[in-house]
Amino acid sequence: MPLGAPFGVRETHGILWRPENEIRASSDRRGWISAYASAQKELPYEGYFSAVPDQLLVLHLDGPVTIDRMRAKAPARHLVPAGGIHLVPGGMDFGVRLSGVLNTLHVYIRRAVIEEIAADIVPGDPAEVEIPAQFLDDDRTLKRLLEAMNLALFDDHPASGLYVDYLSRTIASHLVRAHAGRQVTTRPSAASGGRVSALTARGIDYMREHLAASISLDDIAEAMNCSASHFARQFRNDLNLPPHRYLVGLRLELARSLLANSHTPIAQIAFECGFSHQEHLTRLFRRNYMTTPAAYRRARQN
Repeated sequence: MPLGAPFGVRETHGILWRPENEIRASSDRRGWISAYASAQKELPYEGYFSAVPDQLLVLHLDGPVTIDRMRAKAPARHLVPAGGIHLVPGGMDFGVRLSGVLNTLHVYIRRAVIEEIAADIVPGDPAEVEIPAQFLDDDRTLKRLLEAMNLALFDDHPASGLYVDYLSRTIASHLVRAHAGRQVTTRPSAASGGRVSALTARGIDYMREHLAASISLDDIAEAMNCSASHFARQFRNDLNLPPHRYLVGLRLELARSLLANSHTPIAQIAFECGFSHQEHLTRLFRRNYMTTPAAYRRARQN
């Protein structure tokens, strides 16, 4: 399902607006739709916050530090270690007291994404799926997924929006499977037998037609008239890699062709192939082809 406008900080609880926080990176102005993320240093505080619709996950990047969750008559105190995670479900008012200086990653996952995933993997009404408020001290899978989101915050990769769409659905899938208390249904895998499904083929055509644009997984799925999770799952079943990686490959193929067969400036080629600037193209080109765009052009044109 399309999720609408980019996810901004004003849709969050307000912790990130506090003036004493030192924001190191955030997804504002990145165009992310399915998730919002912010990395910061938080100073000790106590605050009460009204509910928002979306799921909050707070990864403690250092610690341990004492957290009081202020609910009901008595606070629930927890000593959260480095790598611990605080889950705050959408729709819940809450209060919190932070007792020490703490570096954190806040990640919000759209409720619509959680329900989209729940509709695919658990029986019943996805609107009734709940992720309870809790502290997780040793969920290593979720910690690694959030660390990947943290890396995406500091990487202005041209396909980061598509990557985050895919990653947010992986996080949602883990939350539903591991923490919603629901029995996951088993669905048969679509074996392609070496053939690409019509859905994947149409998705690839859409990518090729929009290589110069910033496109998200939701953009592709909306054009395909299906959910993003369904498209991503079918794509991986067919090609054994996620859509964002395939998109980067298409962009690099086009760049390589233009480098070999034109005299267009490399900076212009980067723009026409959907890279935000020449350095992005150079970094990915070197990673994939063990040479730079300039060296590749010289070798092919000489």
